[in-house]
Amino acid sequence: MFKEQLEKIFLKVEKPGRYIGNEQNSVKKEVTEDMVRFALAFPDVYEVAMSHLGSHILYSLLNNEDDIYCERVFAPWIDMEQKMIENNIPLYGLESKDPISKFDFIGFTLQYEMSYTNIINMIHLGNIPILSKDRTDKDPFVIAGGPCAYNPEPLADIIDFFVIGEGEEVNIEILKLYKEFKKANKSRSEYLEAVSKIEGVYVPEFYQVEYNEDGTIKEFKPKDKKYPKTIKKRIMKDLEESYFPEKIIVPYIETVHDRIMLEIFRGCTRGCRFCQAGMIYRPVRERSIDNLVELAKKLVEATGYEEISLSSLSTSDYSQLEELVTRLMKEFKDKKIGLSLPSLRLDSFSLGVIEEIQKVRKTGLTFAPEAGSQRLRDVINKGITEENLIESVQSAFKLGWSTVKLYFMIGLPTETYDDILGIKELAYKVKSEFFDIPREERKGNFKVTVSTSCFVPKPFTPFQWHPQDTIDEFNQKIDFLKKQIKDRKVIYNHHDSRLSFLEAVIARGDRNIGKVLVKAWEKGCKFDGWSDLFNFNNWMEAFEETGIDPDFYATRERSYDEVLPWDFLDVGVTKEFLIKENEKSKKEELTKDCRLGCTACGINKSFTGGVC
Repeated sequence: MFKEQLEKIFLKVEKPGRYIGNEQNSVKKEVTEDMVRFALAFPDVYEVAMSHLGSHILYSLLNNEDDIYCERVFAPWIDMEQKMIENNIPLYGLESKDPISKFDFIGFTLQYEMSYTNIINMIHLGNIPILSKDRTDKDPFVIAGGPCAYNPEPLADIIDFFVIGEGEEVNIEILKLYKEFKKANKSRSEYLEAVSKIEGVYVPEFYQVEYNEDGTIKEFKPKDKKYPKTIKKRIMKDLEESYFPEKIIVPYIETVHDRIMLEIFRGCTRGCRFCQAGMIYRPVRERSIDNLVELAKKLVEATGYEEISLSSLSTSDYSQLEELVTRLMKEFKDKKIGLSLPSLRLDSFSLGVIEEIQKVRKTGLTFAPEAGSQRLRDVINKGITEENLIESVQSAFKLGWSTVKLYFMIGLPTETYDDILGIKELAYKVKSEFFDIPREERKGNFKVTVSTSCFVPKPFTPFQWHPQDTIDEFNQKIDFLKKQIKDRKVIYNHHDSRLSFLEAVIARGDRNIGKVLVKAWEKGCKFDGWSDLFNFNNWMEAFEETGIDPDFYATRERSYDEVLPWDFLDVGVTKEFLIKENEKSKKEELTKDCRLGCTACGINKSFTGGVC
């Protein structure tokens, strides 16, 4: 019925291409009674969601199974949501246009804490009860995974169960188990009991939390001995053998990344002390060059894209990057298909690599020194020097590049105003390097863009115990840097400190934060990561009305013996290692790259696979 209405409202909203489906390589299946229907949900708009590699992998993987039908569902933009409400159209799967309430699972990927109000909104738009306890046998299971699931507690009342770790194997196990239960007509509670026994699955309702008088956690434990005390993350032991799609959906409209994303490896051995991804995705596992070249050929054939992005946490750490780039360029140069290498590290920046990729086109150069001074770079274990940056930009300028982006964080532990001044000085040195080149040899108009984000302490990092700067402290530091940078060739951008404050609250939140999320959504909060829709005052009112102090979560220092909301998860890296790293940071001591020798992080004790 509402499919006809949909076609009418498509004409009245911005970017209808977000909502129509039917793109090249999207999957259509005939819906049958015994089929398991899965709505792969991304809590942001289509353009952001379609640029997420993990969603492409899962979509293709699940649809490879004959008895599973995976569709996509995204957060409708404000105009579309309004039209849907006016016409009584529930949130629907993009492929079939069926309401998501008809599906067996709604599976959210948790990429960013400030999308959590969109999760609540999407569940509500799907006519599904917001809280897990209110759902019945008629409702779909609402599940979630992704990096933010490494602290699942803020969403514990909303999500039926979480999938911790890499999803390729475990999601198939979960859906196969469900198919048996569906066939046997068993109840929702029986399925939750059964799925809780799958490694990597966390069912919040089977666990209870007791709090101390000061609001810290006294004890977190299973309600019954039959539930595991610790939830161990899942990983793909052999990335070479793990699934990767040979074709991906090609959107009708422009998205954030209109290109092939080729995942060359997972994990990181560097050990930056602020970086959650560097800890939770261990161990490092690579795909072979032959495998990657074959995948690239198939993906180019299936999509027609003219750019391949080599995706990973630190692309220049791929052990055979130069050979890989040379092989790919040889294969695709004549077809005018370019390569982009995000996440380059300054210390492993290869002149050979950059010479190869510029043969087709020059993509942007982005580096992340993270901190302005060597002292602070040592505190965070970045492991790069000013010389690394200068040598890299010298090489790039000589090869014809003229614009550079530099990313930094402010508010890092032990930071002083001298460290912040170092950001400006580093940018000015980069400029000097460009203009030191003889005028006749310079190419292009020079520009360096300096961007600062506000440090957000994250679970499973050595800095997880640290207080975040207050909003006022962040703003004072931002103002200081603004006044220091007085050069038209140096552009300064910064993040909204209020948004980072809320991100910090949720990132290290416990179950009580779930009440704030619901209250904030009731007050109209959604798309909080979009500056034109972000309403900080509504969030502050939500904290006040729920009686929850946000500073307790964001700006409070934790002791090592405090029970943290995520302590029951086993990511492989031990708490002892994180404490040791935090103590080393106070002495400005570096920890070497794992590839140069084991640093005893613990990953090789409970997980096999990869370089460990």
